[in-house]
Amino acid sequence: MTKVALVTGGSRGIGEAIALALAGKGIAVAVAARTAADVQRVAASIRERGGAALAVVCDVTQPESVNAAVAQVRQALGPITILVNNAGAADSHKFLGHPDALWHQMINVNLNSVYYVTKAVVPMMVEAKWGRIINIASIAAKTGGKYIVAYTASKHGVLGLTRALALELVPYNITVNAICPGYVDTPMTDRAIANIAARTGMSQAEARAALEKISPQNRLMTPAEVAHVALMLIGDEARGITGQAINVDGGAVMF
Repeated sequence: MTKVALVTGGSRGIGEAIALALAGKGIAVAVAARTAADVQRVAASIRERGGAALAVVCDVTQPESVNAAVAQVRQALGPITILVNNAGAADSHKFLGHPDALWHQMINVNLNSVYYVTKAVVPMMVEAKWGRIINIASIAAKTGGKYIVAYTASKHGVLGLTRALALELVPYNITVNAICPGYVDTPMTDRAIANIAARTGMSQAEARAALEKISPQNRLMTPAEVAHVALMLIGDEARGITGQAINVDGGAVMF
């Protein structure tokens, strides 16, 4: 029986890379994001390669939207047994004068969304007695960083949720893990580079170089490298890996 995966934030960057990688292994993939044209593009790309895909428009910060999307996937593709919680945002602000709205936005997009989507999907995994949940966190889930207090707090929350849920779901043959990327060459990082340049007076090339230097490998990671770890975690050979947070950062954080 074909496995079914749901990838949130699947319309670009890491999410798109994971969706394509899963489809390449014969998994039917539901690609979810807020913009119809973007998810339709990725789903079409999967179909062009001979895979099965469904484009799903979903706002992961709204439980009603999440529940409707999950029901749509189940009806069209079947029960979801692989979940990749990738949707996220990364905005920054110094703590003095930090807008409350930005705090709530980061918590909603990066943490509450993981709770809402996982809550909607887990009953299908319990019924199947098999499941794989992969939460895309960040090395910010393990460290601190200036000007990203809300983002850092949200990603620490994702890591806590991952570890607690991993223990609770062990009896159902469901693993729950997090991948913690460093800076990855994606549109989100492009926006971060533009913000750094605007706020510091650096050129965008200088801002990019500064982010590259965070990694001892002196480079940005690639979405394909993150997707490779995701593929490893869904395999039956990875059934002993749960509650873990795996870094993909070129050695920037070594715990």
